[in-house]
Amino acid sequence: MKSILGIGNALTDILAVLPDDSFLHEYHLPKGSMQWVDKETSDKIFERLKPLGVQYVAGGSAANTITGTAIFGMPSGFIGKIGNDEVGALFSSDQAQYGIRSTLLKGRDSSGRAMVFISGTNAERTFANYMGATLELGPDDLKPEYFSGYDYFHIEGYLVQNQALIRKAVEMARNAGCIISIDMASYNVVESNNAFLHDIVDKYVDIVFANETEAKAFTKMEPRAALEEISHHCSIAVVKTGKTGSMIQSGNEFHSIDAWPANAIDATGAGDTYAAGFLYAHSLGMPLRVCGEVGSIIAAKVVEVIGSKIDIPRWKKAKAEIRALIAANGGPDLS
Repeated sequence: MKSILGIGNALTDILAVLPDDSFLHEYHLPKGSMQWVDKETSDKIFERLKPLGVQYVAGGSAANTITGTAIFGMPSGFIGKIGNDEVGALFSSDQAQYGIRSTLLKGRDSSGRAMVFISGTNAERTFANYMGATLELGPDDLKPEYFSGYDYFHIEGYLVQNQALIRKAVEMARNAGCIISIDMASYNVVESNNAFLHDIVDKYVDIVFANETEAKAFTKMEPRAALEEISHHCSIAVVKTGKTGSMIQSGNEFHSIDAWPANAIDATGAGDTYAAGFLYAHSLGMPLRVCGEVGSIIAAKVVEVIGSKIDIPRWKKAKAEIRALIAANGGPDLS
């Protein structure tokens, strides 16, 4: 089976259910917002949360995608940077649990963490994010041997702000013969790095994943026209349109993919998981329509849970649905 390497922010989600909003008020965190916090504030919040009982979930966009490909059975690797601390150890052990071949370099700062506070009757989420050691990952950390032997290389868009890192990474991946994919990740990152992104996509990227707002930021066009424009810059363009599904274009080939039925409660990780399903099916040589449908199937499972990790029963159901779909389209026997 073909293999995949990802690069991204090695973040650990720390989830805490709060009885009321007093904790949020104490740390000046507007309910439902996402706030960047400094090391001192992050450490204070983290120590206060521990006695409340918290759930640790390794996250980060590319790491979520690579976890998905590993569960599908693709030999999967990941490059990131963590601190020499408890949170970094948790991230490392989570990747090991899924059989991911990690290159987790050690930074001087604490490991990156996204503290997620769940409060209120509607389980509204408030974020306090600290990037920490993830920001220390730089071009000098990369070595050609990290890329050797991989068929795919997947980049999370959040890293694009470190342009020297991404340029060196795609050069090494191309030299290693990888098919390169990028998930644009955030419209504001696209807006602030538009010229660089266009250059990288034109020269190196084969597959682009974007949602509607990211596609518009990249092209200044609405979704359908944006998809066509992106397809002129790479081999395969994918624009995800939320509840209505996704669209795929490669040259003159176009597909509109319906969203798979789901009881959606939380969209966290849906795009990352869609990319995992798409790349897995692509690695099996499946038609683009089937790649999109596989992405849609697995994305539908993650929106049914809180957070970015799909439970075992849903994974089993997804794998059965995907096996049947691939078999019906002349793919390999995955039983």
